Amino acid sequence: MGVQHFTVVENGSVTVPKGFKAGGLHCGLKKTERNDLGAILCEVPATAAAVYTTNVFQAAPLKVTRESIAAEGKLQAVIVNSGNANACTGKQGEQDAYQMRDEIAAQLGVSSHYVAVASTGVIGELLKMDRVSAGIAKLPARLSSDAAGAEDFSQAILTTDLVKKEICVAVQVGGHTVHIAGAAKGSGMIHPNMATMLAFMTTDAVIDQAALQQLLGQTTDVTFNMITVDGDTSTNDMLVAMASGLAGNESLQPNHPDWDAYAAAFRHVCEHLAQAIARDGEGATKLVEVNVNGAVSDSSARAIAKTVIGSSLVKSAVFGADANWGRIIAAVGRAGEPVNPETVDIRLGDITVLTQSRPVPFDEEIALEYLKGNTVTIHVALNNGDGVATAWGCDLTYDYVRINAAYRT
Repeated sequence: MGVQHFTVVENGSVTVPKGFKAGGLHCGLKKTERNDLGAILCEVPATAAAVYTTNVFQAAPLKVTRESIAAEGKLQAVIVNSGNANACTGKQGEQDAYQMRDEIAAQLGVSSHYVAVASTGVIGELLKMDRVSAGIAKLPARLSSDAAGAEDFSQAILTTDLVKKEICVAVQVGGHTVHIAGAAKGSGMIHPNMATMLAFMTTDAVIDQAALQQLLGQTTDVTFNMITVDGDTSTNDMLVAMASGLAGNESLQPNHPDWDAYAAAFRHVCEHLAQAIARDGEGATKLVEVNVNGAVSDSSARAIAKTVIGSSLVKSAVFGADANWGRIIAAVGRAGEPVNPETVDIRLGDITVLTQSRPVPFDEEIALEYLKGNTVTIHVALNNGDGVATAWGCDLTYDYVRINAAYRT
């Protein structure tokens, strides 16, 4: 990985980068009193990029956001609600998403095409637009550049999440201190391409729009696209990045001398948020990491790591603290990737359970204690090439079924 050139900002959030405010409130979409409407505002039109779910059924807000970014490659605000996905809601859903965009634009005094819209929650129900509109009218007064505004926003985007997910880092670019921050939600309906979630990144870097889009896509492939909770890909996944350009650095492009340092810091933000989503998987009791090396290519390693991390049998074994390596090697073998069945090594943490595809004696009690921990790492060495990848997920528990058996009620 080399020398780490960035630092993590203590208690950092999406409002630390220069030019950004955020806030949130409860407008009545959720049955509880938790915040369910939030916004991020940049004081100038920000360079913008986004990636979206690969689900064929895409929620109305995604169409609106694509259209906004396509206009100039810039955004100045994001409006997001939780408690209702506004997905599979037909023409009325589209009209509601456009209405959200236009109303917050008017309230903030920005052009409509500078606004992104995001929604998360139950699929197939129309938004209660009277409540949304009333909330939007109150939002501008709730926006601030301090920690309280960021906290209100982070809470507003959560659904079944138990904790907020946010981070900010600082990195030097051409002698200027540049910040990169992010906030995310995601707990269930989480599966690669993308990780079913909403995530919002802010940075004060001056960066070329095409470079930001390329960086976002490449980083998503090795972070958010490498997590899974339950194998289901949402209709609403969206990751939006906004760059205010107020740090004053020379414009970042791949040939910039500090590009690698900025890209590494950017990846750290995404990786932190991705891991936080996996750790907070619905009903989860532990974070599971799968490291694959020795594959024929990185893409092959990613496919194998995703298959292992997504296996219900592997996830159940981790929940039960059962060192059942047979489930791991079975998942490796069904990933549809080139594997030499005679050369696979598997470790659970530091405990070797398989060498050259043959079992080796290990202490079951020590393995049991390791698997009872809140983080479990599975190492798979294929000894078949130079490809490497890491995927993240969580265990599969009784509570996952309880939460999803009554999601609407």
